[in-house]
Amino acid sequence: MNEDRLVDIEIKLTRQEDLVDALNRTVYEQQKKIDELEALCMALAHRMKDLTDASQQNPLNERPPHY
Repeated sequence: MNEDRLVDIEIKLTRQEDLVDALNRTVYEQQKKIDELEALCMALAHRMKDLTDASQQNPLNERPPHY
């Protein structure tokens, strides 16, 4: 009886270790993706700022000089 109980506990422990490893891999992959997305957002924010600055220097609705 004690032997069966120990085997059951070892099986549960092994399954929990496998689950923790799988969760760690998932968290690692998600963090990599979050880092990629943050870098992309930063690049887009810089691009938008550059475009906004450029459009303020050369307004689209400005009348051409020959009018």
